[in-house]
Amino acid sequence: MPAVPRRLSWAVDTLDVAPGDRLLEIGCGPGVAVSLVCDRLTTGTITAVDRSATAVARARARNAAHVASGRATVVQASLEEIRFDGERFDKVFAVNVNLFWTRDPAAELALIAGLLAPGGTLWLFYEPPGADRAAGLAGDLTRVLSSHGFAPTAMRGGGTLVCVRASIG
Repeated sequence: MPAVPRRLSWAVDTLDVAPGDRLLEIGCGPGVAVSLVCDRLTTGTITAVDRSATAVARARARNAAHVASGRATVVQASLEEIRFDGERFDKVFAVNVNLFWTRDPAAELALIAGLLAPGGTLWLFYEPPGADRAAGLAGDLTRVLSSHGFAPTAMRGGGTLVCVRASIG
């Protein structure tokens, strides 16, 4: 199996997944972070969403045992299409999902605000190509999240890794 990209291992480490956490990953790709999260869960669960049928098939295959155990659910849909039937999440996260800074994500952030459990947090992780872009991206995300009622805190990992953690203001 190929090495885990540094941005994903850093993201999951930074999330500090507790054994009973309920997580939602937006844009799960081939499910690498799902595997890393599931390795830390005992009673918790992760729901992973991606628009790509290919990505979802890969994520389901990679995490077949976690899906079979009920610890992981992988859904093909865009975030705004999926219905959660009152489910709430302790942590919602995305890695290199551009919608949060390339356009106004008002609808998505309103949806996420409604999906967060009391005390829940949104985590946005990025690995842009340069240090200047990383600093600018952290500032852009902080402004966007603040303007939509979140209280964000930016942090940096090694190199160009960026995370903005936000709770409902």
